[in-house]
Formats: sequence, C-alpha cells, structure tokens
Amino acid sequence: MAVINRIAEYFDEMKVWRRHIHAHPELDMECHRTAAFVVERLREFGVDEIHEKIGVSGVVGIINGCGEGPTIGLRADMDALPMPEETGLEYASTVEGVMHACGHDGHTTMLLGAAKYLASTRNFSGRVALIFQPGEEGSGGGRYMVEDGLFEKFGISQVFGQHSLPNSPVGNIETCPGPLLASADDFEIHIIGSGGHAASAHETVDPVMIAVNIASALQTIVTRNVDPIKTVVLSITQIHSGTTHNVIPETAMLGGTVRTFDKGVKALMVERMTAIVEQTAEMMGGKARLDYNYGYPATINDTVETNFVCDVAAEIVGDDRVVRDMPPTMGAEDFSYLLEQSRGSYFYIGNGDTAYLHHTKYDFDDEASPVGASVFARIVERAQPLNGN
Repeated sequence: MAVINRIAEYFDEMKVWRRHIHAHPELDMECHRTAAFVVERLREFGVDEIHEKIGVSGVVGIINGCGEGPTIGLRADMDALPMPEETGLEYASTVEGVMHACGHDGHTTMLLGAAKYLASTRNFSGRVALIFQPGEEGSGGGRYMVEDGLFEKFGISQVFGQHSLPNSPVGNIETCPGPLLASADDFEIHIIGSGGHAASAHETVDPVMIAVNIASALQTIVTRNVDPIKTVVLSITQIHSGTTHNVIPETAMLGGTVRTFDKGVKALMVERMTAIVEQTAEMMGGKARLDYNYGYPATINDTVETNFVCDVAAEIVGDDRVVRDMPPTMGAEDFSYLLEQSRGSYFYIGNGDTAYLHHTKYDFDDEASPVGASVFARIVERAQPLNGN
C-alpha cells in the first residue's frame, strides 16, 4: 500500500484528531465545536483562507497552489447520530445519546490529513476548497452549503467525497460511474373516515380499511406502472390508527419512503400515488391526502471523474484493491446536492470487518485515515498538476 510518505508520518496525529472528534459528537447542523476544532487545525497548517458558518456550522478552507488554475473541492461531513454508543472504547462518546456511528469522525480526519499535506507541499495548480459539512444525517447540510453560495463564492469546478465502508478490507476503494445512491423521499397519507362502534361497522366509514387498501394498491405502481428495467422502492413503514378494540376510529395515517435513481420515475410515483390515495378513499366513502416530501436527490457519479478517482486510488492501494463497478444501493447521501452543481465523484473506503454503519458498536478504523487522506491529496495533484504536466 503506497500511502504518501508524509501523510503516513501523520498517522499518530490523525488518530488523536479522530478520537477527539469521536468523543465529542454533535448533531445535525449544530456542529460548532467540531467546526472550531477544524478551524484550529487549518490555522496550524497555514491554510490561506478559512470561511466559517457556511451553511450554519460548515467550514471552507482554501489552499492556493503554485500557479493559476481551477478550484477543486474535497468534502467531509462532520455530524453524528442521535443514538447511544456501546463500543466500550476509552474514547467513546462523552455526550449521552449521541454517537459517531457513520464514520464522519474519520471522514473529517482524512480531509484534515489531506489539508495538512497540501498546505505544506502545494504541488498543484489552482486552488483546493476543503469543505467540512454539517447535517448529512438529518437536515441535508449539503443543500444548506450550496444555498449559502458554496460554488459561487469559491468557483468550485469539480468535487469529490468519500465514506467509510464496513465489511470491505481496510483501505479498499469502491465506487461506480453513474447512479451510486438513490434519492430518498418520504411521505405521509392522512385518511379521514367516520368512526363508530365496532359492532356497527356498517354505520361507519372505516379509515383502517381505506388504509390497508391504499397500502396494497400503492405496490401496483412498482409492478404495473414503472418500467421493470428501472429501479424504485416504495415502502410503507408506518400505520397508525385507533386506540382500542371496540371503536372504529375517525382517522388513519400511513407513512413511508420512496427510493429511485430516476427523476422521471419519481414524477410518475408522485402522480400515481396521488391518484390512488384520493380515489381509493373516495371509492370507500372517505377522504385522503398525500403529503410528499422531496428529500436527498440521487447521487449520480460522473463517469470521467469516477474513472479518474479509481486510477488515482490504484496508485495508492494497488489496482487489485480498487472496485470500479460497485453495485448501486438504495441508500441516500446529501453529497448529491454538490454533484448537482458540478462534476465529481463519491467513493467508499474500506473499514474492515466491523459493525455496520448506524450500529451502536461501529467504530472507524484509524488505519484507513492515511489511505483516505492520500487519495484525497493525490486527486488534487493529478487533477491540477503543476505546469499542466
């Protein structure tokens, strides 16, 4: 494994950074302590510009290379999850009910490692924008940073990010061109019937029966309306109605999620869901309303940039440890907002045989940090070489 020598020398320091961040997790957009830690490190490294509170608590650091050129973006997320930690580690979370269970402590550390190296060597042209983002797990901090002028203010022409991947050998790099992660929308269906005594059901309009008919009919969109070559998931994950065994309630609520890679499929889903919800309820004597919430867009990797990432990663870890055709998954990631603004690619770095993401016993493997930092740094040096060489 040909980790950049200077970054390999940072290993002990990076481990300290990562474990400090792990012990002090913060939620959603309120990553102020983590942002302050990042800013302190960037100042130590001699980063040329530091911009705070981009997208509430986001940080953007700018490193100038040697010579004119474009600006390349490298992104890491900083936020944790609202869940208890059960790792038993000496550096476990000190915040009750909050845990770094998705590797964002490692993501931030890898970008800091790359920042230290790039600020000291400057073996590239143009500029690097170091993007430390809050809110990936909840509010969509990527969208907040975009809306706060991330691309306009800093002129970012391409952007790259990476994520920890358990059950892949430590330091392996995995990705694919095109769709990598799905869009993630959620919905609620509110049903109004006419309640009454369960022994006199004929005198009621039963919202529970309307709900189960709607839930069943919605699945026909996937099987009968969507092109089977295209991918979509519609999952009903909540049904709420009633309070006791002998009363037919007035209302019912269904909730769930829709996942797809295709904007056209998403539009079709909303159209057909609306029709089924309203018409099924009307047919059964009640009323119903679909509240559809558009969430993270699909993460679509650009082919040229993704092939480039794989070639760069092969320099660091060897071609046999780069998976170039990783199967897409129906999970979601708000890096997608950044990819809607510029060309780029998102990739995974192996975390070894560990508990999976969002598990109470997950921990980022520190051995991956210098690998990820080296890939980030080499992306910059290869994308924006000095003198165009």
